[in-house]
Amino acid sequence: MGKIMAFDYGLKRCGVAVTDELRIIASGLKTVESKKIFSFLHEYLKSDSVDIFVVGLPTQMDGSPSESTHLIEHFVSTLKSTYPKIPVERVDERFTSKMAFDSMIQGGLGKKKRQNKALVDEISATLILQNYMASL
Repeated sequence: MGKIMAFDYGLKRCGVAVTDELRIIASGLKTVESKKIFSFLHEYLKSDSVDIFVVGLPTQMDGSPSESTHLIEHFVSTLKSTYPKIPVERVDERFTSKMAFDSMIQGGLGKKKRQNKALVDEISATLILQNYMASL
């Protein structure tokens, strides 16, 4: 069984998280510059099997699309055409950045480390993946 990989895609950075092969644990993998995400995926998929991609779905509080929806839709479209055999699932990503920041506080990270936006993106991807796994 292959892993599940989740993305918190943004204009500058893309947080990436994966499950273990048994799909029990979701872990942050890394944060990649958005313009380099497909070269990262190409290298990653040479050695690891991924069965499902999960991408955060940005929405407003009322459920309408957010300002970044068009950017993420382009990413999803490219992901589907580049890896047509790997299905892409979508998960509501509302509040993941806030939850990521709160988890950093609860984890005892100092103020300087909490300002690391790359770490927030990686934790957000992990939360997206956990939400997806909980919905199964």
